[in-house]
Amino acid sequence: MFGRLFSVVSAVLSAALVWSAFLPSLNCQGSNQTQPTRREQRKGANPDDRKHQVSVAGVTRNYLLYVPHSYQKSSPLPLLLVFHGGAGHDYNMPRFTGFDEIAEAKGFAVAYPDGVDGHWNDGRGLSSADDVGFVRALIDDVKHSYSIDPARVYASGISNGGFFSQKLACDLADEIAAVASVAATMPEPLMATCHPARPISVMFIQGTKDPIVKIDGGVVGPGHGRNISLADSVHFWVEHNQTSAKPQSSELPRHDTNGTSVRRDVYAAGKQGGDVIVYTISGGGHTWPGGQQYLPVLIVGKVNHDINASQVIWEFFSQHKR
Repeated sequence: MFGRLFSVVSAVLSAALVWSAFLPSLNCQGSNQTQPTRREQRKGANPDDRKHQVSVAGVTRNYLLYVPHSYQKSSPLPLLLVFHGGAGHDYNMPRFTGFDEIAEAKGFAVAYPDGVDGHWNDGRGLSSADDVGFVRALIDDVKHSYSIDPARVYASGISNGGFFSQKLACDLADEIAAVASVAATMPEPLMATCHPARPISVMFIQGTKDPIVKIDGGVVGPGHGRNISLADSVHFWVEHNQTSAKPQSSELPRHDTNGTSVRRDVYAAGKQGGDVIVYTISGGGHTWPGGQQYLPVLIVGKVNHDINASQVIWEFFSQHKR
């Protein structure tokens, strides 16, 4: 589902690693829209997605964009950025997440950026690309063509894309209102350099049986850097946002028959509305809740269907502005 990495390294579990500060505006140039190719549509893009390019300091970068049919220039739209996992591509994510359908129903634009060689520079040494600069340029490019509410720009992703969403929370809090990471905590190297400009709302969705990104931290896959534990990641953002120290916790109704279940912890009352919300998927794997079992359980673990990650992520984002 997420690209050739899965087929090449699934036997050793790294297959499932799905998953300068100054950027002159003269270096950012948008291009004409085109429709995804037939191959990209077979891989997960929708016919209504549009391919865009933006040049960042001479490097051409790609992204897909979906704009709801209800769009009117007089009504600025929220913008959601959705980041693929390791070895993935922009065109994998529309079908995998279902965010196009939610965007059409709820009235927001959704962009699917494409990483360099299938990876994001999240601090673990997988890439040296200026991905933060790319995201700035992408946001400016979308704003140039559409009416976008600058206070309602959000970032989410799975695995490598989820780790990168954490980096954006650290480095781009002046642009991003909230982030949500699926199957990803915080990269260990990011801790020492994370100094967000303001409180920023953060969501984690993490499985207790994720074989790639361990909930207790450690080596990510076989040798793809290290992550800190979910508990330490949550503590970092609780401290930064100055939320309540004790969460409001609830066990969600169980409907799935595969033995997984969901607990929701809400750390509220943070500065400037900076909440922290955690969905812990007991028995869940390196997967997108409510999504498909894209690889066998032996490789990535189980998918929980008690929640739909895309729906709860958008519900979370819709309640937060910068």
